[in-house]
Amino acid sequence: MAHSLEKVLYTAEATAIGGREGTGKSSDGALDVKLSAPGSNKPGTNPEQLFAVGYAACFVGALKAVSSKIGIKVPDDVSIDSKVSLGPIKGGAAYGIAVKLAVNLPGLDDAQKKQLVDAAHEVCPYSNATRGNIDVDLSIV
Repeated sequence: MAHSLEKVLYTAEATAIGGREGTGKSSDGALDVKLSAPGSNKPGTNPEQLFAVGYAACFVGALKAVSSKIGIKVPDDVSIDSKVSLGPIKGGAAYGIAVKLAVNLPGLDDAQKKQLVDAAHEVCPYSNATRGNIDVDLSIV
């Protein structure tokens, strides 16, 4: 079931030209990247790398957003190692992605870490966009 936005808080605008062997640029110029296919060894990034960075950054933001509500401070040195895998689905008729997020919350006990990660996974926009659509494996390190 699709989620409808109750209110638009921000809209990112970007243009991709040439697909995986092209370029991508945001409307404000803050992002301007050369694109290359995964494994091509050509200069540039790819959509999977951009998704990996975006999801990890968004999830840290979600951790911080829920921290005051549940009374657990997010450590200043929080980090997330993100892996986005690309592969065939539907018997090879299409392609899909899978995500692994390894959340590092130094200085917190296991119960605090789990509570923060579970709460963040409920509010993170990337988690909500992907839930039920792709495999997302969350681990706490």
